[in-house]
Amino acid sequence: MIIHQTITYFIEKFKPTAEFVIQYQQEYAIHFEEYFRYHCRQPEEKLKVALTKYPEKLPDIVEINGKIVGLIEEVKAYYEMNYDITFEKDVHLIVGMYGSNAFTHRQINPEITFCLEKLSPKEEHLCVIISHEFGHALHNLLSDHVGMNWKELDWNHPYTWLLQEGSATYFSTKAVTTDDPSVYFTYDDDEEGWLRFAESNRDDILKAFQADLQVLSPTELFREWFSINGGTKFSKTRLAYYIGYHLLLFLIGKMGEQEAVTAWKRPDFHSIMSQTLEELDNQWSING
Repeated sequence: MIIHQTITYFIEKFKPTAEFVIQYQQEYAIHFEEYFRYHCRQPEEKLKVALTKYPEKLPDIVEINGKIVGLIEEVKAYYEMNYDITFEKDVHLIVGMYGSNAFTHRQINPEITFCLEKLSPKEEHLCVIISHEFGHALHNLLSDHVGMNWKELDWNHPYTWLLQEGSATYFSTKAVTTDDPSVYFTYDDDEEGWLRFAESNRDDILKAFQADLQVLSPTELFREWFSINGGTKFSKTRLAYYIGYHLLLFLIGKMGEQEAVTAWKRPDFHSIMSQTLEELDNQWSING
């Protein structure tokens, strides 16, 4: 695994101008390919906003840059030791334009990109988001090792996304210990009470998600429930992450960890997910 470091260039040559940012992106164009293909819509508009934010964020970027490589190595070592896998694909460290904060590439054995302008400099927060993204990669590797038929997987189905985000969140809870569980979902200080809201309204949230499963297109459902740009129904983004995490815990209780996280390899995967959502709904309705 190679960690590609583009941040030093950004820090040392920084100017709050469009010309500088474009030059930086061109200098490291290969490391921005996935970012611009899937994770930075309307880049011209984002650039205008980013130029106003960079100067204030620059000290954080410097601080994060000094920590993140060591933390990546620690998370990598934890997963490799505890799950008997090896991460071989590269990691890219970039300063984006306030699109995504981090993402795995669309590969079976994926590369990973971290966008430092969107990250918190607190070590605990960095550890969690690193563990989450490496958790996605771990999820794929574990599934591949048990004979996953990737050609049969519907990548564009909400059940797939629930298992992906539930698994990545679950793995991050194993890799990082924190006194503030909201960090597993927000990757930052939970100033808006995201987790408190999710816990207080979990049954309403789950019922609304199940209703939207029946009427929204995958694109609409992804934006509302999984995207950082959604969340119009409850004024909170990515609430499906909370559902996915608890759905996975429910599955682990029934199947064990390995069978639960690799459930998407089974021909009855969609039936399993539908039934588990109903069982989780029943449990939450009873318990409040």
